Amino acid sequence: MAAPALRAEAARALAEGVVIPAHPLALTAERTLDERRQRALTRYYLDAGAGGIAIGVHTTQFEIRDEEHALFEPVLALAAEELDRGGRPDVIRVAGVAGDIEQAVAEAELARSLGYDAVLVSPRVAGADEQALLQRAAAVAEVLPVIGFYLQAAIGGPVLDRDFWCAFARIPSVVAVKAAPFDRYRTLELVRGVAASGRADEIALYTGNDDTIVSDLLAEFHVDTPQGPRTMRFVGGLLGQWAVGTRAAVGLLQKAHRAAAGDEAAYRELGRLSADVLDLNQAVFDPGNDFHGVIAGVHEMLRQQGLLAGTWCLDPDEGLSPGQAEEISRVRSAYPALTDDAFVASHIRDWLA
Repeated sequence: MAAPALRAEAARALAEGVVIPAHPLALTAERTLDERRQRALTRYYLDAGAGGIAIGVHTTQFEIRDEEHALFEPVLALAAEELDRGGRPDVIRVAGVAGDIEQAVAEAELARSLGYDAVLVSPRVAGADEQALLQRAAAVAEVLPVIGFYLQAAIGGPVLDRDFWCAFARIPSVVAVKAAPFDRYRTLELVRGVAASGRADEIALYTGNDDTIVSDLLAEFHVDTPQGPRTMRFVGGLLGQWAVGTRAAVGLLQKAHRAAAGDEAAYRELGRLSADVLDLNQAVFDPGNDFHGVIAGVHEMLRQQGLLAGTWCLDPDEGLSPGQAEEISRVRSAYPALTDDAFVASHIRDWLA
């Protein structure tokens, strides 16, 4: 049986590099799905120029799969409906899948039935070693094209070496890898592993390192491949950080592409913005408290802008850290060009209609 392949429009966009926000979950005060605001978020990302949507991922909250909530299918279905209405066939539809082989394959089959293009495979599986993760990825890849995911250890990700990423990249239906270990050495190991696989030309590298977004997009990795030495780059990002300030993120990625093509002015502008983007991320992701407020921080930015009604998470123990809301207010004031405040204000009525 032939390996699943991406739609031509999606494959082209993924290879060129796009902004893919990790879609949050809109909840009511009773912690039930707020369908109106969930749809509004998807509309925001599409109108902001995102080249893809990733849903059912960490930012959407892994608890959507719990039987007491049963939100995995509803949130994927809502996003798919809005994407159908959006009329942009080049937008890449990514669904997160998790759990053991049986669960991950079932989730991939559901995503396929709803029209998704690819799946982002979570590496957070209790008791699974590298071989088990590879077997699961290969099984999922028989259903839909796969995007690999190196998840940071602070939120449960395993340490994965170069040999793992080489073997992972050799799975025929792997089309991209998201690097999010929040560690420069481990990011390099991932890139070198993909390079060693012999499929570097077939696999798009996406940054998920929310703390080094600009650095990743500007980096050149000089690596050895079976075909000889070559330079590899991150072409885009699949990021929780890009769930806020999405229109600004599109502009930032465009600058990165121009810089990679030799535009020195764009390179200098990105250098000037790098620390500002990091400051914004620090407020939203709450690293000073071991990322306790990471999801609630995304919610708080969107709440302050009016897109969400509150910062509620499915886990009642998840929430903002002391002072985090004030920090988010500070960075909104300090970096208006990075937060989309004016853009959101001018369109929010339509998105919530």
